[in-house]
Amino acid sequence: MANEKFAYAPAPESRAIVDLAPSYGLFIDGEFADAADGTVFKTVSPSSEEVLAEVARAGEADVDRAVKAARKAFGSWGALPGAERGKYLFRIARILQERSRELAVLETLDNGKPIRETRDVDLPLVAAHFFYYAGWADKLAYAGYGPDPRPLGVAGQVIPWNFPLLMLAWKIAPALAAGNTVVLKPAETTPLSALFFADVCRQAGLPRGVVNILPGYGDAGAALVAHPDVDKVAFTGSTQVGRAIARTVAGTRKKVTLELGGKAANIVFDDAPVDQAVEGIVNGIFFNQGHVCCAGSRLLVQESVQEEVLDALRRRMSTLRVGDPLDKNTDVGAINSAEQLARITELAEAGEAEGAQRWAPACELPTSGYWFAPTLFTGVTQAHRIAREEIFGPVLSVLTFRTPAEAVEKANNTPYGLSAGIWTEKGSRILSMASKLRAGVVWANTFNKFDPTSPFGGYKESGYGREGGRHGLEAYLDV
Repeated sequence: MANEKFAYAPAPESRAIVDLAPSYGLFIDGEFADAADGTVFKTVSPSSEEVLAEVARAGEADVDRAVKAARKAFGSWGALPGAERGKYLFRIARILQERSRELAVLETLDNGKPIRETRDVDLPLVAAHFFYYAGWADKLAYAGYGPDPRPLGVAGQVIPWNFPLLMLAWKIAPALAAGNTVVLKPAETTPLSALFFADVCRQAGLPRGVVNILPGYGDAGAALVAHPDVDKVAFTGSTQVGRAIARTVAGTRKKVTLELGGKAANIVFDDAPVDQAVEGIVNGIFFNQGHVCCAGSRLLVQESVQEEVLDALRRRMSTLRVGDPLDKNTDVGAINSAEQLARITELAEAGEAEGAQRWAPACELPTSGYWFAPTLFTGVTQAHRIAREEIFGPVLSVLTFRTPAEAVEKANNTPYGLSAGIWTEKGSRILSMASKLRAGVVWANTFNKFDPTSPFGGYKESGYGREGGRHGLEAYLDV
């Protein structure tokens, strides 16, 4: 798809650095073990449909075993001085940095996202989260939650497939820093990086049972959430599953954080620097193939600059390279699963059926694996499904506005409220808009910027609670 004047030679990253075993067990109490009922499932590479490994599938009995191990470990882990817990977190962070190339290649193989992203975004942020919370471990008394905040106990954590290792870091780092123990269930399509992380824990000498990893399907996640000996539930994923979790824990003493879907508005005003805004729009929706809960999936562009912005955007989209995620020049990788590809395809077809104009650059997609070309819809109204529902793919819906008040009204006209973007030269307008947008994170003249020191989370159907920063500790402390 790239402009032929600048044809890129293949630049493949070697797979040799990742030593994949043919099969992996559950990580319980510091050991890898088979599932109680012996069931396994296969994990495939979305870019080639090649089977990468066979993985033990956790069931209810395994969840019980893991929670028991975590409860037993909590006695000594929770009682350790914060400075000692911090040492383990610092050690994990350094090992993650040392093994970052290996883990980046593994993540790309199992998830389908480009190596450039796993290498330059995911892995540096994963290590940064552990470094950041390692620093908090002996300073909890100064976090603003009382002079002697205590840990909760056992945290049951369920993470999605879009940022497998980064979501693990967001969940595990604050939990351990606060003195809790963890049972984590990775997504069934991306279990491998969590299992490699289990090896990192062993390498760091983390006491047995402090971190337990249970690959499995939704039934394992449901059993973990419902387990009577789990004190804290943290979930990142779909709003539908989040609702089910909220129902399960209602009436119990469990603390809950839910980070769910989003339908973020990226708002471009007539005074915005167009080229910079276009980069932000592309980063906002095509980063990680649009598999981002805070993706800027609705572009709100001021009517007077609509043509100029869309012309520049189409030109930029024509240079995006879709293909082998292990090639260092690839911009857009594979869709994570056949199931997700079907959902993206169905919603894109609904957009056409409802009268929106579909455009995608000329693009040769690989023959094996799951692929979807970067797509743009114009002529979208707020009634269209593609403007209301989370597509979770590389599909951008374009709407227009005339006044700032109309932009705010359209941006907030969604059941979600996770993030938003504002593009303008005027600082006063940025502050005025940011205060009116009902979104947990508002980016100004940038998009998809993350930092461990900054809290992240949503309003409304995007969930509740915050992850990251000082605020991220609250969810793991008995306050």
